Amino acid sequence: MAVIILLGAQWGDEGKGKITDHLTRDAAVVARWNGGDNAGHTVVWGGQTFKFHLLPSGILYEHATCIIGSGVVVNPKTLLGELDNLKARGLPTARLIISGGAHLIMPYHIALDGASESSRGERKIGTTKRGIGPTYADKAWRAGIRAVEMLDLDHFARRVREQAESRNIWLTQVYGQEPLDVPAIVEEYTEYARRLAPMVGDASLVINEAIAAGKTVLCEGAQGTLLDLDHGTYPFVTSSSPIAGGACVGLGFGPKLVDEIIGVAKAYTTRVGAGPMPTELHDAVGDHLVEVGHEYGTTTGRRRRAGWLDLVILRYAARINGLTQFAMTKLDVLTGLDPVRVCVAYEYRGQRLEHFPMDSRVLEECRPIYEDLPGWDEDISAAQRLEELPAAARRYVQRVEELTGVPVTMISVGPAREQLIWRRPAH
Repeated sequence: MAVIILLGAQWGDEGKGKITDHLTRDAAVVARWNGGDNAGHTVVWGGQTFKFHLLPSGILYEHATCIIGSGVVVNPKTLLGELDNLKARGLPTARLIISGGAHLIMPYHIALDGASESSRGERKIGTTKRGIGPTYADKAWRAGIRAVEMLDLDHFARRVREQAESRNIWLTQVYGQEPLDVPAIVEEYTEYARRLAPMVGDASLVINEAIAAGKTVLCEGAQGTLLDLDHGTYPFVTSSSPIAGGACVGLGFGPKLVDEIIGVAKAYTTRVGAGPMPTELHDAVGDHLVEVGHEYGTTTGRRRRAGWLDLVILRYAARINGLTQFAMTKLDVLTGLDPVRVCVAYEYRGQRLEHFPMDSRVLEECRPIYEDLPGWDEDISAAQRLEELPAAARRYVQRVEELTGVPVTMISVGPAREQLIWRRPAH
């Protein structure tokens, strides 16, 4: 038995889907605790490529019960689209449970998200305009619509109508937008509710019963540590808690039950959207990382910003999350670069900073202090053991361990699911 929390240790897009795919082999329950369809992960499975935005990766395994937790915000239209896609491919979807406490993303949330972002002008924060922030705002404002309300269709239709009419006032009078068609929204989303209602359940109960029965529970995070609402690069963050503590809150179990906390990090650093990024590169090396690493967003298709590995961030992620392991992805992308650099500290107004600053305005002025390591030219994509990597690649991994204090137990050396080095069992 093990309760494993798997999360992003950078700004998201670390390749968590592949690691989740491997860990799911031993998991009875795979549960997602935060975010919405602003997140995306790609899994290559059975010779097919799957891109999920809401469904946990475990949905591809018949033995795993999949849970969308209370901390997730759910776009019913997106979720049904993913489920219908799986059915069209002949894959079962009956093992999905949607927590009754999960809040629903409605069309007015999406409209408000776009209108608000546009009104910021040059101060845009890089939202995906999928309604995530306004939905979490409604949740905190105690005006949101929860999944459990889909069990009573008359009640659900009434709530949708009331909220849509209220938000039309905001859209028209605050942002100068055209009003939404409320009757059409009520009709469309009531049908979605009818289809999704059989999947709504008590996710916390299911998880705790599985733990009590000695089964393995894998908690799958979306986004990354530096996008956390409380501990990320505010205001350039998401609207939920991608850190380890968010798993307990978003799924409804106690922290004493956790056995392993695995942080997934690329062998370099990427970021999507606005906000400071000290190691960002605007040169040929940056282009190499983007093109060889295929650094384009699963959800938005946007080109990701790329740079050398930032170990200040990884030390921060280790501290904030209590990491017990790192999983390093895309080590193969560094092949052919010499030297390879790692950021070991920041320089800020003549001072050396060893720890990640709390203020994004400070981070904006930070300059990376690099340590250069030898590169390698050998193809590492077929390596199955650490000893099969070139000495320089092994040294790179070792240096990450030395400077973070966390063991690197999994190393991805290519996009295929079998291109993964396991240094020891994850649990």
